[in-house]
Amino acid sequence: MRESTLSLKERQRQQREQLILHASEEILLEKGYHEMCMDEVAARVGIAKGTLYLHFSRKEDLVLALLELQMQAILLNVQEAVSAPGSVRSRLETLLATSYMRLKGERGRLFYALFGAVELRPLLRSRHHALLDQLLSSLEVLLNEGKASGEFDPAIPTTIMLHTFSSLLASYPFKRLLLDETVTPEELVQYVGKIFFRGVANPQRAYVESLA
Repeated sequence: MRESTLSLKERQRQQREQLILHASEEILLEKGYHEMCMDEVAARVGIAKGTLYLHFSRKEDLVLALLELQMQAILLNVQEAVSAPGSVRSRLETLLATSYMRLKGERGRLFYALFGAVELRPLLRSRHHALLDQLLSSLEVLLNEGKASGEFDPAIPTTIMLHTFSSLLASYPFKRLLLDETVTPEELVQYVGKIFFRGVANPQRAYVESLA
């Protein structure tokens, strides 16, 4: 539905929901998941707690909505990489760089706060499995393209490549390295890329290039 055709009540509802999500982000960054409470969210937005519950019936639903927004942004990046020009490796490296730069900023601290709450992980998998499936499917397309173009080793099962790369894309330990400023995002892409791409490189192509 176009914004111009939305009723005033619906526009107000959407604006209020955005304020709720923004306030929730602020509290999560300040206090973490376990210290966040619905009373404070409502107070910061300036609405009654009952009004907040009309949008999100519990804290977990609110946090999962924030995670979904982040997942949608990542999915969009992956889908753009599928249709972008250039080698598969360069596109995957761009994905790593985008992901690590995101983790370095406030979004990274937000993810750190959320993924520190292990009880949320089963909820995330059950609630947003469709988004996760789309993300993995898009990555699989890229990896298979890399095999078809001769960049990647066809003997390595795509599913192994897929789950290895996806674990690098959203690694909890990497978040800590970035937030603690142990490495820069650029350095992390360089080192992680060296480990992954050397491992999946097509040995025949590497041999031919070594003779050139």
